[in-house]
Amino acid sequence: MRALCWYGTNDVRYETVDDPVIETPDDAIVKVTATAICGSDLHLIDGFVPTMEKGDVMGHETMGEVVETGKNVKRLKVGDRVVVPFTISCGNCWFCQNELYSLCDRSNPSAAKQKEVIGHATAALYGYSHMYGGFPGGQAEYLRVPYADVGPIRIPDGLADAQVLFLSDIFPTGWMAAENAGIRTGDRVAVWGCGPVGQFAIRSAKLMGAAEVYAIDEVEERLEMARAGGAQTIDFKKQDVYEELMKRTDSRGPDACIDAVGTEAAGHGSADAVMDKLKTAVHLATDRAHVLREMVKCARKGGRLSVPGVYIGMVSQFPMGSFVAKSLTMKSGQTHVQHYLAPLLKLIQDGRIDPSFVVTHERPLREGPELYKTFREKEDGCIKVMLRP
Repeated sequence: MRALCWYGTNDVRYETVDDPVIETPDDAIVKVTATAICGSDLHLIDGFVPTMEKGDVMGHETMGEVVETGKNVKRLKVGDRVVVPFTISCGNCWFCQNELYSLCDRSNPSAAKQKEVIGHATAALYGYSHMYGGFPGGQAEYLRVPYADVGPIRIPDGLADAQVLFLSDIFPTGWMAAENAGIRTGDRVAVWGCGPVGQFAIRSAKLMGAAEVYAIDEVEERLEMARAGGAQTIDFKKQDVYEELMKRTDSRGPDACIDAVGTEAAGHGSADAVMDKLKTAVHLATDRAHVLREMVKCARKGGRLSVPGVYIGMVSQFPMGSFVAKSLTMKSGQTHVQHYLAPLLKLIQDGRIDPSFVVTHERPLREGPELYKTFREKEDGCIKVMLRP
């Protein structure tokens, strides 16, 4: 089959690789009908995520048709149209039983390696390094799906691929980000980063009853999409974020703040952002934490911080004194996708949200290497790429 493969920093290739096969009785094979490039994939091609190996198949936002099942698979059958969560979860361990699917104890064959780094093993992920299991991803013609009765959700007729594909990751991630922010009716919410996850966090916050959402970015196409979702916008290249948020919240600050940027925050000339870039360049830090620091500064006293943005390792100069003095709380984590699939699918079926709004580019899989560059450089108004094998 053909697939998009990682070969190093800024090196994605459209290659021929082995077809996946049933390896355990709990597996299924899915013929991919649509897949997507995620902002998290950019951390791979930028070289921030360790334990990638040349030839690794990329991608973790995938849907398609079941073409084969292992003998233990009961819930799926050949011909089912499914969306596959990016988290691989066993369904039986303590964490899965408590619907903390991204913390699965059993799915990651690299558990020992991960424990050395972070203290515990978490769930395996598709196409996201050998620290997370080394499972081939879904930017391919076919995908092997372990624990097939636990992950995929069947999609009913009448819904287009672009409406449901993002149940695999960014819609549940944006929703969980808003949920982790504890959004209540009437809240004022600030969202840093108007990429795809930020866009879903904005719309999720509005669906949860937020009175005002402030979307912070510098790319006009992203800001325009945020405005279409009901947000007020702040261009951090032209406006001081803290001053704008104080002005718009009567000097109180947002009730909830969401970091949908993660490790590669820009910061544009601010002293801490310059220091971040210097430290990461000489390997004294792994992450650029400008947004985290800015959220601590901007949030109202007693406010809530949510971090769906991906961080890799260590951050420096976190304002812990301010965090404690202001009585802030913070929640983060990989998304427990399976927990959200059914309720979010119902929101789509009920017409309360149409996730296809985020797609700006739909292209054949073979054009993936060039579209990685387009997405990375935010060229041609690119916000979200959907690929067809």
